[in-house]
Amino acid sequence: MSFLRWMPLLLALLSISVTGCPGNSGPSDPKPAPSPEVSVSLAGVDTSSLTPRERREWAAQVSELLSPCPDTPVSIAQCVKEQRPCKACLPAAQLLLQQVKDGRSKKEREDAFRMRFDPGKVKTLVTEGSPEMGPPDAPVTIVEWADFECPFCRLMSPLLEDLVKRFDGQVRMVFKFYPLSGHAHGEPAARAAVAAMNQGKFWEMHHLLFENQDKLEQADFERYAQRLKLDMVKFRADLVSPDTKARIDKDKKQADEVGLEGTPLIYINGREVDLQLLTNPGADLEAWLKLDLELLGHTPRPAPPKPASPPGATDTPAAAGAAPAGSGSVAPAAGAAPAGSGSGAPAAGSARTAPAAGSARTASSGGPAQPAQPRTP
Repeated sequence: MSFLRWMPLLLALLSISVTGCPGNSGPSDPKPAPSPEVSVSLAGVDTSSLTPRERREWAAQVSELLSPCPDTPVSIAQCVKEQRPCKACLPAAQLLLQQVKDGRSKKEREDAFRMRFDPGKVKTLVTEGSPEMGPPDAPVTIVEWADFECPFCRLMSPLLEDLVKRFDGQVRMVFKFYPLSGHAHGEPAARAAVAAMNQGKFWEMHHLLFENQDKLEQADFERYAQRLKLDMVKFRADLVSPDTKARIDKDKKQADEVGLEGTPLIYINGREVDLQLLTNPGADLEAWLKLDLELLGHTPRPAPPKPASPPGATDTPAAAGAAPAGSGSVAPAAGAAPAGSGSGAPAAGSARTAPAAGSARTASSGGPAQPAQPRTP
């Protein structure tokens, strides 16, 4: 009886032994037909600089991924070819092209596409009561959580402010506090900024704190407050006020709710900018804002003319990251999902080109910010 009981298993094993475990095919085995090669040509997308392999990778991805607009359920390639009404399709194809040029893996390219266009990635952020720069009714809003002792926040700060100036009147920036537990001076510095904010001098204090990141002691805060001609009695009282702590904790709570993993944490029109997926932070963020404005029906401010070079001088490329950088509740219209337009779309390691954005992240629960290689921690 025991033999009969095991007979089905023995027969199954014998049937498997006919071919054995998967391995190299023998000469007599039929070889599978090669999969047809995808070839895609889209108006507005120049693939001439790609290698044949890169062109295949790009063509396959634009043929697989659906358009950014939920009401246009066709591939990106088909959307562009048929000139469907989804305005984000061509920028999406251009973004993926840049990702391929930057040597990104398939997953990294898809992550960049999702970050930029997935409607499910958009969050509504409450910004009321936070210090801001730029007009309150600007069509595009940048929200940044930062720690005044975080070196990457210091590097990102001027880049974002430059973007607000670059798109004058079209971009608003909102600052939120997130002092990291691993930075001993992070919370005292945030308190000093809140105390200055209570007297209408937030941005002035913000600049002083970042410019003097190695001088964040109590005496330093008082010196900065005196330089800004603040009411020192009120400033000192606000430094230790429970209301000041509550103000900081409110920002931290909101950041924790959206999943902050490190600083700086940046959102543009409700969409998180994963700094690990940027190649050149300055150029990528400028392209992001420009496309957002276009998708929302606005004409982006033209870039300012480059200053004339002195006679005999040789033009040198601008430093990476020196590119421009820059509201109630924030949530972009569907399909207006920010995307790296034709130029550099968000790619990985924001640190690849400029440490400012790349290594920008540091675990919110950990110690001092540490640059990733090439990713942000």
